[in-house]
Amino acid sequence: MTDSSTAESQPFSTRTLHLVFLLVCGCLLLLLGLADVGLTDRDEGSNAGAAREMLETGDWISPTLNYEPRYAKPAGTYWITAAIYALFGVSDFTARLQSAIFGLALLVLQYLFLHRLLGPALAFCGSLVLLLNVEFVGIHRMVLTDPALVFFTTLATYGFWLGFCDSNRNPRFLWMFYLGMALGTLAKGPVGILIPLLGVVPYLTLTRQWTRYFAEGRPLPGWVLCALVAAPWYLMMLSIHGADYVAAAQANTTGRFANPMEGHGGTLLFYVPVLLLGFFPWSGLLPAAIRHSLKEWKSFRTGTTDSRGEDGLLLFCALWVSGIFLFFTLSATRLPHYILPLYPPAALLVAVLWSRFLKNAWPAGLTVSTRIVLVTGYLFSIALGSVPLIYANARDHIAVDFPAAAKIGVGVTPIVLGVLVFLGVAIFRHLVRGEARRPQAFWVLSGMMGLFLLVVILFALPRFGKYFVNPPQELATIAGFNLGPQDTLIHYGRKLPSLTFYAGRKVQFINPGDHKKFFPHLKKDGRVMVILPANLRERLPHPVDSFTPILQRFGFLLLSRDPMVEGAPEEQKK
Repeated sequence: MTDSSTAESQPFSTRTLHLVFLLVCGCLLLLLGLADVGLTDRDEGSNAGAAREMLETGDWISPTLNYEPRYAKPAGTYWITAAIYALFGVSDFTARLQSAIFGLALLVLQYLFLHRLLGPALAFCGSLVLLLNVEFVGIHRMVLTDPALVFFTTLATYGFWLGFCDSNRNPRFLWMFYLGMALGTLAKGPVGILIPLLGVVPYLTLTRQWTRYFAEGRPLPGWVLCALVAAPWYLMMLSIHGADYVAAAQANTTGRFANPMEGHGGTLLFYVPVLLLGFFPWSGLLPAAIRHSLKEWKSFRTGTTDSRGEDGLLLFCALWVSGIFLFFTLSATRLPHYILPLYPPAALLVAVLWSRFLKNAWPAGLTVSTRIVLVTGYLFSIALGSVPLIYANARDHIAVDFPAAAKIGVGVTPIVLGVLVFLGVAIFRHLVRGEARRPQAFWVLSGMMGLFLLVVILFALPRFGKYFVNPPQELATIAGFNLGPQDTLIHYGRKLPSLTFYAGRKVQFINPGDHKKFFPHLKKDGRVMVILPANLRERLPHPVDSFTPILQRFGFLLLSRDPMVEGAPEEQKK
């Protein structure tokens, strides 16, 4: 008979080891080389710049970008990033630190939720699936509002399950549901409420539990709490900016759903390849996992199957994944990171499906899942191996915005990555066929993705940053250091909002051909500097074309109307 104290301590020890392993892996993938690439445009540069200006101006209510009102996003994530700046200074690393922290926090949340409901093995598996994919790591290494949104909406939805649906439910977890939605709304707007409801509403409807929700779900105090936390900032913005803010808020909510914004459209199938590659290799198992979870939906509706057990949890997650995917598919504005909120429940579904694959010689769904993984993996490896050829043929087009492309190649990293993916899925194919060796197949896919992501972080990203992203930002940093408050910095070319972050000052953005915008600045006293791709210099109007070149960085120029060092006054020469 097992000693009770040993039995109680063992799960804690296992949980601790799992969490330590997950956090070590998470820190490697989310923090390693976080500042090797400068802030990408537009979103990263805009978000990091808005937080920097918030700290500089001391205005914590009305966000600005390039010292002009920025209504596109709520202030929640700017508050956190600005606070990090205040503690650790302004840099690429501190700008991205918030996203990495939310990614690590989401891993812990995922593990603890699954551990409570499904046990340590599935919790560990489901957390690794969540971590080891391109989109999760990529988004949590960028200055975006989505990491905060995903954490808070996942916290809300998991809180709803623990507080209302679980067989051992604790009603206190319902406060997580309402508070998580409120904080998600402060992070990215009303979508912070919508995303949890895309799972909760279909579940309550299908299982016919609306009456019970209104009796036991604390809707009145819960929604009041949600409003008390989320509404004050919106009301203050409305009172300060009035109709201008209302119009901007409408454009960035219902406007985004109804009409493509900033060219981010695409077809109804846009998110199919995004999910296949972004969630690879686990995306191959997701269709079967959703099908298995939904196939007995009628029994939940009639009450013949308990909706509070493991099968009910799988139904809830399948509805949530499907609701998010369908909503953003129907939205007219489409971006790859919009579907990131479905990754936590998708990882849970995949982990449970894989555990069931290990219990039978050839379980239902294994064949189709294996084929999807193989086809996606082989096509992905071919695409990676073809990158040097595609790049060579498109070099002239790329060089328009990134002049270094004319002289710099992509190197061998894409080929190495393609070989790694090919070998990984080939070994997976060999192992998954045998029941005895099938558990190893999961670790092969996990190891493949871990190595893939490390190679990208250690080799691909630094090269990309050095030659393509960082050069104009380095020039902006130097210009900002040398220009006074009354001087002028102009950027000529495709708009790069990140430059205002690096220059620490207002930047005048002028598109090629829009030369009239130069002349008001040329009439001002003080120094004038211009950052531009070198291949656009011949298109500058007079007298800007005669400005003195001060510095050059991989195809980008910094020009100055005045010399950097003036001669000594005549009286000092005598």
